[in-house]
Amino acid sequence: MSVRELVVLGTASQVPTRHRNHNGYLLRWDGQGILFDPGEGTQRQMLRAGVAAHDIDRICVTHFHGDHSLGLAGVIQRINLDQVPHPVTAHYPASGRHFFERLRYATAYRETVRLAEAPVAADGPLAVTDAYTLDACLLSHPVESYGYRLTEPDGRRILPERLAAHGIEGPDIGRLQREGALGGVTLDDVSEIRRGQRFAFVMDTRLCDGVHALAEGADMLVIESTFLDEDVRLATDHGHLTAGQAAAVARDAGVRHLVLTHFSQRYSDPAEFGRQARAAGFDGELSIAQDLMRVPVPKR
Repeated sequence: MSVRELVVLGTASQVPTRHRNHNGYLLRWDGQGILFDPGEGTQRQMLRAGVAAHDIDRICVTHFHGDHSLGLAGVIQRINLDQVPHPVTAHYPASGRHFFERLRYATAYRETVRLAEAPVAADGPLAVTDAYTLDACLLSHPVESYGYRLTEPDGRRILPERLAAHGIEGPDIGRLQREGALGGVTLDDVSEIRRGQRFAFVMDTRLCDGVHALAEGADMLVIESTFLDEDVRLATDHGHLTAGQAAAVARDAGVRHLVLTHFSQRYSDPAEFGRQARAAGFDGELSIAQDLMRVPVPKR
């Protein structure tokens, strides 16, 4: 059975708190696992969340601030210690290659796993698989930062009422799907396009074109909301978003499920982020991320 869910490993921005670890997010997408922004302490959070090194197929780093990347050293060494049997690919801003190499070889260990590096140098597709296309978009932050987006290929949904109207049943249904036509009835006559699911991951950034492009039509948008709206000037100065700004992006993009995360330690009431998101007019599903929570990707 396919599983598509977000496992939240950490939700703090810059400074961890008693209840919030540095960033870390694992997206389970059928049989694939994509680890986003492993901050300090990610390896231990994986243990607490029931996530194994074997679950990781890709690592996607948005930028090289410590709360988004200091956990790379431990995660990479754990992948090697556990001798993960499949290749793992790491994506990160090409301008930060020296940071990645320093973290990858921060200490001595035995390399047992083929870790492929696929740095991001421009907007566009990074990988195309049967399950998804992975794209990157440049964001606006004091250091180079990219957001990521997964798009499932479109499929087809068979409509039983149309099959019945054409008298097609039993093994003939399979024949029609395989061959595209049967007795003058085409697949288009008995089905409709089922749009593939879309997942977007947006971390440290001001409002910019990349934010809107990543969010457009997403079934799930995981997005930073470091500040509350009353601190919008701080957000802009430091290259971040407020809860209201993030929610407005989701509202205008038609996002189905909005996940707010990456909260400043200055705020003691996480519920206020949700209140400001609703005040901005977002009326879809809304989650205020907490460490170790699991958030299902909305069903088709």
